[in-house]
Amino acid sequence: MSDQDVRIFIPSIQKTSNLVLIAIVSVLSFTAASLIKTQIISPAYDQKIAAATEMAGAMNYLKTERLESGEIIDIENDPNETGLIGSQFSLITTDEGDLDSKLTTLDPNFAAALVELYSQLSLGPGDTIAILVTGSMPGGNMAALIAAKAMGITPIVISSVGASQWGANIPGFTWLDMEARLFEKGYINTRSIAASIGGRNDQGRLLSPHGRRIIRKTISDYQIPLIHHESLEDNIRERLTLFNEQLPLSHYKAVVNVGGGVASLGTNLNPKLIPPGIVRRTFLQSISRPDGLKGVISHFADQDVPLIHILNIRSLTQELKMPFAPIPIPEIGSGELYAEIRYNIWATLIALIIVVGLVYGIGYRSHQQIRHRMEQHEPDSVL
Repeated sequence: MSDQDVRIFIPSIQKTSNLVLIAIVSVLSFTAASLIKTQIISPAYDQKIAAATEMAGAMNYLKTERLESGEIIDIENDPNETGLIGSQFSLITTDEGDLDSKLTTLDPNFAAALVELYSQLSLGPGDTIAILVTGSMPGGNMAALIAAKAMGITPIVISSVGASQWGANIPGFTWLDMEARLFEKGYINTRSIAASIGGRNDQGRLLSPHGRRIIRKTISDYQIPLIHHESLEDNIRERLTLFNEQLPLSHYKAVVNVGGGVASLGTNLNPKLIPPGIVRRTFLQSISRPDGLKGVISHFADQDVPLIHILNIRSLTQELKMPFAPIPIPEIGSGELYAEIRYNIWATLIALIIVVGLVYGIGYRSHQQIRHRMEQHEPDSVL
């Protein structure tokens, strides 16, 4: 019997050289597909850059104004030295606050985040939106207004002046003080049409009488109508009347809520259940309690006006792929908010075809070899 007769049969799929070939080609294909990526530029890139740049200018201007008034920046609690972080306690502090959330909204790129949310609702020139703000998150307030200006959107604003910890809670440098300065310098194109004290029950219930007087005087100094009734329900009703005088509620393209103002949210909704970002009517109705008082956003929802909710900032930044409480502040234009890096679909497909084709080819060759060997009835074949 010859050496050839006793040689063990090994199909192609079991040959070490072919297995090594498959492994090498697979690794090379995977590496190539991983390295070849495509940058997807945001359709609203230019507007995002414009809004973020404008907000950076607005923040620098307000910082200068505050420093010139003799205020000192608290570097420990304002590590980015924006000059726009308030104090932990003051006469007009209404509630506890999350410092990290305040720091996050004091990133000029937060204005670009609002552009993204407006773009998702296809808002643009000629559209009118209602904006409800408090003094708790001045960065969010600025972002909402500056983004609207960058996109040619008309905002109608109602404010509540009281602020939670670390917000615009410095007497003489409240949100209305900031708003007036920004409007005067052209950073925003509108001012509040009315304002309330804010805080508990929208009447400053937890503030001292002196704190409430400070806020009422601030509102009066800027000649803004004061919303102040005996009940929260009447305060909500006046807001709706004021918005309706500007434009029927159903004609607004969106309602933007910045912060946790009780007149905005009402008592029929649990603020913790409202997700940040864009919220539709059906969701608000699903979490509404029949025994609570409907806030302004619920009345807009009844008219099928979508809500942009700027609260629960950590979750919002995760949704928009932004850093939370960044130190230092990221450069304008950086991050996935502006451009997203994705794997190239064609490179991935070609790599897949190559690997699958190679495996199939060797497998098919092995099948042919095995069938041919079996037809010869070789007893010494090892399959």
